[in-house]
Amino acid sequence: MTAFLEAWRHRPTHQQVWALAAPMILSNLTVPLVALVDSTVAGHLPQTQDLGAVTVGSAVYALPVWSLGFLRMGTTGFVAQAKGAGDASGLRTVQAQALLLAASLGLLVGGLMVPLLPWLVSQMHSTPLLSGRALDYLYLRLFGLPAALLNYALAGWFIGAQRARTTLALLLVTNIVNIALNLLFVPGFGWGVPGIALASVGGEWCGAVYGLWRALQMARRLDGTIDWRAMRAWQHWRPLLMVNRDIFLRTLGLEGVFFSLSLLGARLGDVTVAANALLLNGLMLTAFGLDGLANAVEALCGHAIGARDPHALRRALIVAGGWSLIGSIAYALFFSAAGKLFVNLQTNLPDVRDAAYRYLPWLAALPVVAVWSYLLDGLFIGATRAREMRDGMLVSVVFFAWLAWFARGLGNHGLWLAFLAFMAMRGMSLAWLGLRLRHRHAWIA
Repeated sequence: MTAFLEAWRHRPTHQQVWALAAPMILSNLTVPLVALVDSTVAGHLPQTQDLGAVTVGSAVYALPVWSLGFLRMGTTGFVAQAKGAGDASGLRTVQAQALLLAASLGLLVGGLMVPLLPWLVSQMHSTPLLSGRALDYLYLRLFGLPAALLNYALAGWFIGAQRARTTLALLLVTNIVNIALNLLFVPGFGWGVPGIALASVGGEWCGAVYGLWRALQMARRLDGTIDWRAMRAWQHWRPLLMVNRDIFLRTLGLEGVFFSLSLLGARLGDVTVAANALLLNGLMLTAFGLDGLANAVEALCGHAIGARDPHALRRALIVAGGWSLIGSIAYALFFSAAGKLFVNLQTNLPDVRDAAYRYLPWLAALPVVAVWSYLLDGLFIGATRAREMRDGMLVSVVFFAWLAWFARGLGNHGLWLAFLAFMAMRGMSLAWLGLRLRHRHAWIA
């Protein structure tokens, strides 16, 4: 207990945590803003199919983008450890590796997506007119995929290098340009759905150009050089690729659970699936704040591991963990006291409101249960321990599937029970794996 209190009272660590977390929280808040602007602009077009086309197109485009999110997480840990070790050459080399990997995957995946788009859109069972406009949107939107992946790699590098404000600036440039071009292309030029797609592409490329410029500026201030000879060898790429592979598999498992939640909820009726969607928006709201603290854990714990400083590692984890717990309790109290207001702001349909009210206790419990998986994800990402993250997610997914089947007689309450248990198992499995590593003195070699 003395060591815990000593770590919590370390004011410089509090300052470091919030210097990283605050910009990341603001960065996260920009994400729903752009989606809201896209929907609003599309919603004011003359045809109802226009809004549907943007919705369907955005959902299809999100498949490769979210699946390749490992480009951000996989980069952060290596950069944080190189910074902690004072390895300037390592910082520059990881930057070059991440950007080359992002550009290559952007071109490769974009090329593979083109012939798949008609089939993917057809799975939405939309009308021919809506499907056609969704395809028009997607064919243009894919031009931004390489830039979107470059932005992932750049954000990962900036976070690992403890440049959270630069990450915020990167997202602000991307999103402000997107919003401005939306207003110019659609209401101004009357380009409709293609204008919305081009606005997103323009925002992504402007963000990428800004990010590359800032990354080049920072790299020039470093003393080291890029080890191009080593980068031609497979062994130099292997650690980064293995970490990215395991994070990719972990992400697929997580997406599978969310997809199952929607699928199983749909079987319980239209009202139930709509109510669940409103409550899951509460989970996303929680993630905006708590993920910012998890990002701080990634950078600070990775730095401590690179510097071989176990005391700094413990302080970063305890301070960020304490603030994460405080934040999760605040969210839980908010949903307990104002849950009905939160639901009412999202819909005026009486049946959906009444259904959502019945499941609000699950939403109120979720932040306090889920916070530990966010926090420990940050620790394992900073330590580049992606294999353990993958294994913990696999155990959690299997547990969710078993409990969802076992509790199927409880209806939607059973589904929420399974999901809450899944989030709890994520945290417990990572905690158990973390304790094993601690007992083996493996966190810091």
